Amino acid sequence: MPLAVKLTTIANALPVDARLPEIRAHLAAHRAVVVSATPGAGKTTRIPPAVLENGPVILLQPRRVAARATARRIAEERRWTIGREVGWQIRFERRFATDTQLLVVTEGILTARLQSDPLLSEFTTVIFDEFHERSIHSDVGLALARQAWLARDDLRIIVMSATLDVKPVARYLADCPVVEVAGSVHPLAIEYADGESMAAAVGQILPRTAGDVLCFLPGAREIERAQAELNAATGEGLFDVLPLHGSLDGDAQDRIFRPGPRRRIVLATNIAETSLTVPRVSAVIDSGWHKVARYDGGRAIDSLTLERIPQDSADQRAGRAARLGPGFARRLWDPRQRLQTRREPEIARVDLAAALLDLLAWGADLATFEWFEAPSPERLANANQLLTRLGAIDGRGHLTSLGRQMQRIPAHPRIARILIDGGAAPQVVAACARLSGDEAASDQLRRAAAAAVGEPLVYADDTRVRHAMFAGYADRLGRRRPESPDRVALSSGHGGILQRTSGDLPGEFLVALDVVAAERAGVTEARIHAASAVDEEWVTPTSSTIEHWFDWDSGRVRAAHVDRYDALILRQRPIAADKASAAPLLAHAWRERGPDAAALQFLRRARFAAVVLDLAALVDGAALTAVSIDDLDITAQLPYDVVKRIATDAPETIALPSGRSTQLAYLEDGSVAMSVKLQELFGLADTPRLGPQRVPVTIHLLAPNGRPVQTTSDLRSFWDRTYSEVRKELRGRYPKHPWPDDPWTATPTHRTTRRAAK
Repeated sequence: MPLAVKLTTIANALPVDARLPEIRAHLAAHRAVVVSATPGAGKTTRIPPAVLENGPVILLQPRRVAARATARRIAEERRWTIGREVGWQIRFERRFATDTQLLVVTEGILTARLQSDPLLSEFTTVIFDEFHERSIHSDVGLALARQAWLARDDLRIIVMSATLDVKPVARYLADCPVVEVAGSVHPLAIEYADGESMAAAVGQILPRTAGDVLCFLPGAREIERAQAELNAATGEGLFDVLPLHGSLDGDAQDRIFRPGPRRRIVLATNIAETSLTVPRVSAVIDSGWHKVARYDGGRAIDSLTLERIPQDSADQRAGRAARLGPGFARRLWDPRQRLQTRREPEIARVDLAAALLDLLAWGADLATFEWFEAPSPERLANANQLLTRLGAIDGRGHLTSLGRQMQRIPAHPRIARILIDGGAAPQVVAACARLSGDEAASDQLRRAAAAAVGEPLVYADDTRVRHAMFAGYADRLGRRRPESPDRVALSSGHGGILQRTSGDLPGEFLVALDVVAAERAGVTEARIHAASAVDEEWVTPTSSTIEHWFDWDSGRVRAAHVDRYDALILRQRPIAADKASAAPLLAHAWRERGPDAAALQFLRRARFAAVVLDLAALVDGAALTAVSIDDLDITAQLPYDVVKRIATDAPETIALPSGRSTQLAYLEDGSVAMSVKLQELFGLADTPRLGPQRVPVTIHLLAPNGRPVQTTSDLRSFWDRTYSEVRKELRGRYPKHPWPDDPWTATPTHRTTRRAAK
């Protein structure tokens, strides 16, 4: 029997109250509505109770602190009981009953509920609050909720945000209506102090306001440092300096929403940007930084990176100071600095493997799934490939039992696989926390892993830990190079260098856990800062193939039976090359090298003779019978009549008057030339002409020592005009050679005068 919920009238009206009838009307007509409400409008606490008249509501908040605070605030306003009319469910914590009508959850909880109940049959309305934050969970949750919305005619969806671009969301929900609500307007002064420390900024702000101060810092470590500095500067006991970040337990987080007896300085990460108001805050100090989940190629998982906040975050942070009255914000950066307009959706910057696991657990067909904003096919393919390697999905893309076990652990699938293989032993959990870059999360990892594996191990020996690391990073296998053990060949096909921080690793194989790309002498190499040793017997080939390749040293095609682990060669056993496989490689090598001198002369002769050749076909045909690149004879496949025509119109040699013959050189410009001693041409009046175009041969006339003395294409003119000058110059130098007065009647010879007389 559903719990009867009393919808009481609330005395302090908020701007959104006047728009509640409109929102309910849109839900009745369209079953979906997008609400864009500026800070202070009251959307988070007023809209969810207002739509309970149609049945139970599930309200999504991006963070657990906001989920608990929202439930408490609604209960306070409505005089409800936590765990009865309104409750919450977050990871490892729940406060609700079977008949609770308004359930506030974090985004991952909605996804888990949709996996077990794809139609979300326990609820009538789903509300996505602060959707502008665009976490991967909210995108997946909206996509799955939309599927239930399309299948059920009684399910309603509300998407809410203060800084959302509403048009794409409305389009996604069948062009549903949009309601825009203005918030309470209080004066807000914004000032800048570039480079100022947080402690100095607090010192500037405290005398100028009687309220509490909310300070935004990027992470827990920065908050701890600032807290120590502030306690030292202001004196402990004068102010309550309170931290607020995701690593704190629930009581420490909730304490922020309960006003204390003294003024407070709240040091918060971006979890205080949105949702409920931190009470009594009249000033905000913004460092301008936040930590963003982004895929880290070095660690091959998502890591938190320090980045400048976008403009919408800066506006939301500043707005915290003027929620309850006049306020001011001090921004610790240069006002000329241009910020990105909106935050980048997680779906565009984080690894998608975990999201795909959630979708497969729900039953999605990834090929046809309708995303709110679809990732690129390449990123989806990479995530799918990783899940296959981790054993989470099979070859058909279906979730395995191991995949279902991994999906229940709120961590990157790599980390989940390591925790499972390591039996959730303490040292495995600690190692996973370090790999995740968040050692403060080790307790959460331990509880989640223990729930997934059943009975966790109390201790895992070194072999168990290393094997677990290998299971999670199987695609990052490396092999030391024998000639230089610090250099590693990686299974990705790249090279790496082990750094001192990687430790003294035994054995030949390892997995690279933390890699940073670096350029050295123009070549990008991976510097491996953390690694784990891998026993050789764990490494089984991912492929075993017969491979052929061209060996430039021998000029031949070699073959081997090759066992590979991705791009890494494990074993290679030489075998005889197969002709059919070798021929294309030999032909390709010939083309890459280009024709040698003999082949080049033949091709020029064919062109000189006006014979058109299909060189590609000649090379391919010759490669079928060749043993090496030097054996590849492109003339072997030519018909006899073509060979004869080339030999006739572009002969290799030409007969000389001396009775000898000399080689003809066919040049790239289409000319033909020969080099011959001057004495061998005595009596020859006309220059030889060759080919269909009767091209005159360019003659390089040589002295007895073989050096050219004259070049001519008109032999008659040479005898008549130039010979006498050449004779005068050379006969004194070479008296043993004939230098007749009349070259026309002299006997051509290649011999000296004495030998010629004999």
